[in-house]
Amino acid sequence: MLNLDEMYHSYLGGHKQFNIDGVKERIIAYGWHCDGSDITGHYVTTENHKLFYNRDNQFVRKETLAIK
Repeated sequence: MLNLDEMYHSYLGGHKQFNIDGVKERIIAYGWHCDGSDITGHYVTTENHKLFYNRDNQFVRKETLAIK
């Protein structure tokens, strides 16, 4: 299983950023994603998006978050 802390913890301080469609975004949160009974992958939440990855760390989809 992937070690999410090893992969993303260094991004939480804001020094490292994701580049999404040419825009640098800070990571706000990350964690496991499940379907109610099994872990199906993980997610990464940035300032404007929630990115979903499968258990093999392959990108699945991107959701745009509502801006307050």
